[in-house]
Amino acid sequence: MPPAPTLTALAPMEPCSDYDVVRRALEHLTTRFRDQPSTEEVAAAVGLSPSHFNHVFRRWCGLSPKAFLQAVTLDRARGLLRREDANLLDAAYELGLSGPARLHDLFVTHEAMSPGAFKTGGAGLDIRWGVAPSPFGLAVLAATDRGLCGLGFADDEAGVPDARDDLAGRWPAARMIRDDAHVAPYAALAFDPALWSSDRPLRLVLIGADFQVEVWRALLSIPLGRATTYGRLAEELGRPKAARAVGAAVGRNPISFVVPCHRVVGATGALTGYHWGLTRKRAMLGWETAGAGG
Repeated sequence: MPPAPTLTALAPMEPCSDYDVVRRALEHLTTRFRDQPSTEEVAAAVGLSPSHFNHVFRRWCGLSPKAFLQAVTLDRARGLLRREDANLLDAAYELGLSGPARLHDLFVTHEAMSPGAFKTGGAGLDIRWGVAPSPFGLAVLAATDRGLCGLGFADDEAGVPDARDDLAGRWPAARMIRDDAHVAPYAALAFDPALWSSDRPLRLVLIGADFQVEVWRALLSIPLGRATTYGRLAEELGRPKAARAVGAAVGRNPISFVVPCHRVVGATGALTGYHWGLTRKRAMLGWETAGAGG
């Protein structure tokens, strides 16, 4: 487990309140996309002055609202795909990325739970779960004694039970124990770039069928600030005809954001679906774009 001081790293609720503004702005932009609304119009739609709106976005991701909204357009998604190396998995650690992007690639370690634990629905496992603030709303986290095994999201407290049940349903025979203090260090390491360090890795436990774990490991090789498609991911796994099966495994990823299924898009660059909502997927890609230096 990470050292105790990280327990308070995300204590302020400000990231969640900022995300609420970002979420409502993205929802407005999505419904009015063809009209190409100005940032002033979007600010008014979420009930903020342009200056306050600008302040919230810069605090949340370091970008102006205009720069962020440009970062989540279809053209931007296509650009992420064009920047992708031909052999993504082999090249991921040879890209010479610097700053937070490079750190993010290095600070996650993972292991797979035995296939038997998955087949029995987690029988005999004690999984501690809890809630913490994040840049993308409330994070609902689950962890065994060996590492983080689940991460989902809720827009507010009312959505927490559904997110918890979603995670618990993946391991129906496990014992789920509410323990916010236990999962707080995982949340801090997952969402605070200042804590990303290969000396203090975020430990993951992948609990799934063999093929699912293979796909989730491949997702971990997609660098921050880039994207791939389901078809390309299937090719990299040596299964070029299994794009649909790969897509299903991507959709069953239990550790959202950290295992970056949000970095997989359609062949045209369209964002397609996301288990925790397309608005949240857009927000994650924009937030990462800022962190990776555009």
